[in-house]
Amino acid sequence: MKLIVICGATATGKSDIALQIAREINAEIINADSMQLYRGMDIGTAKLAESERQGILHHLLDVLHVKQDSTVAWYQERARALVTEIHARGKNVVVVGGTGLYIKALLDDLNFPDTDPAVREKLEAEALEFGAHSLYEKLQQLDPAAALAIDRANTRRVIRALEVIEITGKPFTANLPREDSTQYPDALQFGLVMDRELLRDRIDQRVDQMWEKGFVAEVDALIKDGILEGVTAQRAIGYSSIIAMRDGKMSEEQAQEETKRATRQYARRQETWFSRDARINWISPKSDRFETIMQKINS
Repeated sequence: MKLIVICGATATGKSDIALQIAREINAEIINADSMQLYRGMDIGTAKLAESERQGILHHLLDVLHVKQDSTVAWYQERARALVTEIHARGKNVVVVGGTGLYIKALLDDLNFPDTDPAVREKLEAEALEFGAHSLYEKLQQLDPAAALAIDRANTRRVIRALEVIEITGKPFTANLPREDSTQYPDALQFGLVMDRELLRDRIDQRVDQMWEKGFVAEVDALIKDGILEGVTAQRAIGYSSIIAMRDGKMSEEQAQEETKRATRQYARRQETWFSRDARINWISPKSDRFETIMQKINS
């Protein structure tokens, strides 16, 4: 049975390609976007509506409440169990998303230590006293590669990286799975790459469309449902900007522009993360992406 991964930066067309591949090889799809795990976070995460999924089963969508926080270990356990279950039913698997650490956790062995409450408490106190930016600057000094992969606004993950560094005495990235420790040696990974200017235009268009579809109303509903009580969800790109807008910290126009800027930054971090994995087959939009991928799958 096949395991195919479709990855790459946001707005490169991963969902559409995954649907085409899944339909062609009789597969079910497993989501690898950390924000699409959440119920009600639909417009801002570009989640495919039920009517857009073409009858193909999608897994790990809408499985968490916005008050809950996801972890890499939780995702690894759930996703691997799904791969086993789907393969046992005689179907192939397509994993699609842009959360690189989730994809790596699914494919490869994790070597993260348990949390240390004392270290965690000390780092959280530093964040309160000196600001989250000071912790991010510390991470940039101690492990530049990890700083590239982690959003500076995601204080929880910055703290976790620094915690691992302090516990192990090694860079956070040194604890990441090695490529030679893969659980799925026959898995095929395909990364969708796009010209920077074209990607910028696609991101801007996507954000404009999100606003037209009612993104602000979606966030308002999530605020009522408790998004502010969940650390992961409230820091999601776009959602955090609209929350700030509702707090009177910026105008709606500024929130929309901030969402575009943050999304472009995130896309660059995704490109940097995925570029380090030599197993990924990069697919250019100048080619027929579906045909190119199918040729490699069938070769």
